[in-house]
Amino acid sequence: MPEETPDVIIIGSGPVGCSFARDLVDAGKSVLMIDAGPQHSVRYGEHLKNAFLYQRNIDQFVSVIRGNLTPLSVATRNDPTVTLDPSAYRYDTSEYSGFQLNNQNPLQRENENLGACAATYVVGGMATHWTCAVPRFDLDLERTWKPAGAAGPQEYPINSADMDAAYTAAEQRLKRTTTAFKDSARHQLVKKVLRDAGFDVKDLPLAVERRTGKAGEFVTWSAADTVLRGDPDLAVPGASGLFKLMPEHQCLKLEHDGRRITGAVVRDLKTMEESLYRAKAYVVACGAVPTPQLLYASGLHERLPALGRYLTEQPMAFCQVVLRQPLVEGAADLLRTVEDPEDRDYARRAAQRVTDYRAKQQKIVRRNQGQYVQQAADPLPFRKDDPDPNLYIAASTARPWHCQIHRDAFSYGAVPPSIDTRLIVDLRWFGISRPRHSNWVEFDDTMKDTFDMPQATFHFKLTDAERAEAGRMMADMQKVAAQLGGYMPGSEPQFLTPGLPLHVAGTTRMGSGEEKEAVRTSVVNPDSQVWGFDNLWLGGNGLHPFGNAGNPTLTSVAMAVRAAKDILSKLPRTK
Repeated sequence: MPEETPDVIIIGSGPVGCSFARDLVDAGKSVLMIDAGPQHSVRYGEHLKNAFLYQRNIDQFVSVIRGNLTPLSVATRNDPTVTLDPSAYRYDTSEYSGFQLNNQNPLQRENENLGACAATYVVGGMATHWTCAVPRFDLDLERTWKPAGAAGPQEYPINSADMDAAYTAAEQRLKRTTTAFKDSARHQLVKKVLRDAGFDVKDLPLAVERRTGKAGEFVTWSAADTVLRGDPDLAVPGASGLFKLMPEHQCLKLEHDGRRITGAVVRDLKTMEESLYRAKAYVVACGAVPTPQLLYASGLHERLPALGRYLTEQPMAFCQVVLRQPLVEGAADLLRTVEDPEDRDYARRAAQRVTDYRAKQQKIVRRNQGQYVQQAADPLPFRKDDPDPNLYIAASTARPWHCQIHRDAFSYGAVPPSIDTRLIVDLRWFGISRPRHSNWVEFDDTMKDTFDMPQATFHFKLTDAERAEAGRMMADMQKVAAQLGGYMPGSEPQFLTPGLPLHVAGTTRMGSGEEKEAVRTSVVNPDSQVWGFDNLWLGGNGLHPFGNAGNPTLTSVAMAVRAAKDILSKLPRTK
């Protein structure tokens, strides 16, 4: 049994859980953080892409992402494998409906599945490999919603002034910037071409810091360890007696008396021994599916009818383009025509670098021709350390999709080694779906997932209107792509497997109003406190109530900033 009782137990070690921890420890409260995943870095929850190798070759990071994603519901089929060796074992599919192993799920309907939806079980969560895009939700699109048949739009649970203040705090915590890639020649070139074509392209807000000195080629991507920075630096194991993080410890359920959480049953995944940990307050922030899964396993679904309901996920279109030859050859001249005051100096410097680098390579070519030597000369005018472009077109009511124009590693879209990656630009268009009671994640007690928790089964469909909007989104992406170049073979415009954005939301939905009514359609109040429980708070993307087009992490951290204040205001009264 644990010897010490902390003030707060936090389940989940991603940026959201770590935001809670940072504020609570700064206020003098003791925190025990539990995560089912192993620790992969010296500092708690570092971004794995910060390694030298992956910054030099981003495409090698694809395998790291794939290796850290655990699919949550894999639909199985009973179709016979007719070419199977006749002597091999087989079973009667009329008697056995299917098998369940490693989240393979015979109850999952393929046409309702979020087949690519996954969780990352590691200290730091998905922030160990995320893109670090941190846009604010648009006030008129993502923080406003008019349900079908309603007289008017619903109000966002958190008012605009409070939300903006929380955003500012979250942006500081995540080291948000829009300037880390402005020196890039390709960034300025793509921006110039698309703005000339009439697209409102801006610098993508990112959670990142550009390194200095000789390391200026590289950046430090923000992650859970960034959020834990401070005095003391909680990302350093043992830095504070008020903070303890236990990797490979899984919370199996929360015990409660109907009004208060009385303990957390935790399993040590190395010994498989179970212990009961107690605290004054509890925070669950372990993902948009694992969080409601834990609450379900704890029996809270009997008191929270909206648990797992109102699920949203984004339809996503993707393509890769190879920059058109005239754009590459005329890069310096185009960059010298940039007149926007925010970009002019960056573009002029980039133009000079392109000119100087091109001249240096052509000198090598001439020497090779005159002396019959073959020193390697770079055919591109962009230096090898030229940063990748990182741009976006913000979501709005007029264009209800978030558009990222950049280069990054994902579990898809890797570039073959025969193609120079400096010529590639990734286009990722994220749409929006709206909350509906019929879209939900179901948990089944008769089947267990890899972690012996109730198996998740998805029930998700887009409406006819959302499908039509996705078609318009695809057409829009193709218009942008046409300005830049031709499609990379294998990465022509396509819709990706549902769930691949990894932006599931709504499963622990935030609501407002009187508890008796609000609990029917939401799980937490505007302070992220679970309806009907005095000492339980939630965090993460599951709280977003209206669906989202932009990346959701910044908003989740902002909600955690508010929620931590609420915990501190009530913690002295908890026993």
